[in-house]
Amino acid sequence: MSADRTSMTLVYGPKPGKKYFSIKEANKALPYVRRVVDDITACYRQAVCIRQRMERPGIDDEVEKLKAEYELAMDRLNDLVDELQQMKVELKDFERGLVDFPAVKEGREIYLCWHRGEDGVRAWHEIDSGYAGRQDVSLLK
Repeated sequence: MSADRTSMTLVYGPKPGKKYFSIKEANKALPYVRRVVDDITACYRQAVCIRQRMERPGIDDEVEKLKAEYELAMDRLNDLVDELQQMKVELKDFERGLVDFPAVKEGREIYLCWHRGEDGVRAWHEIDSGYAGRQDVSLLK
């Protein structure tokens, strides 16, 4: 028996009780998701900037004040990520603003994929292939 399994793809079936989106549902949720993701990317950039200032404070920087600002930014970031999680949308990249909407194709779980700058959900990928494995949603129809 051959031990070569380099091209093996894992198949994940739908989980009972988990929210799955159709393309139409994902696109309908996008106006709200887009606003939250815009806030996430802005807050993330702010937190990174504050962190960099904390690591190399300038003459006028008060480290304790920076720490407080950083904590506030991180709390806000966590609240925003929680908003997406409550919608059952998964944030994959803070900088790019990449999110996945769980979906089902032919009895297996997949992700509908969207990122900031796209006007709608136009791609999907297998659970284990990630962003690099994006395919056009027209292949789902």
